[in-house]
Amino acid sequence: MAKPAGRIFRYDEALDLFPHVRDATSAAVKEIDRLTREFESADDPEAEREAFDAAYREVVARWSAEIEALGGEAKGLWLVDFDSGDGYFCWKHPEPALAHYHGYEEGFAGRIPVA
Repeated sequence: MAKPAGRIFRYDEALDLFPHVRDATSAAVKEIDRLTREFESADDPEAEREAFDAAYREVVARWSAEIEALGGEAKGLWLVDFDSGDGYFCWKHPEPALAHYHGYEEGFAGRIPVA
């Protein structure tokens, strides 16, 4: 199945962007962790549920937009793909490096190490 045309990355180009992706993701994860701690320590967490959910969605949407602006694709929570033209270079937080690849059809479960 062909994927719609978008930005195509060579591996070295994806690697150049990886530190930005990693840092943006780490910052978003820390923000979610902070929000979660505050929510869980609230006197009445259920009274805060709606505000927590909205703040959580906002952090994830902001992160996703930042990843998309860099040229990556946010494929799930803290999961980023870079289109290679025949599949994706794939990274998931907190992996230390952009070191996996999968075809368009295989998805995350079909990842293999980048040679």
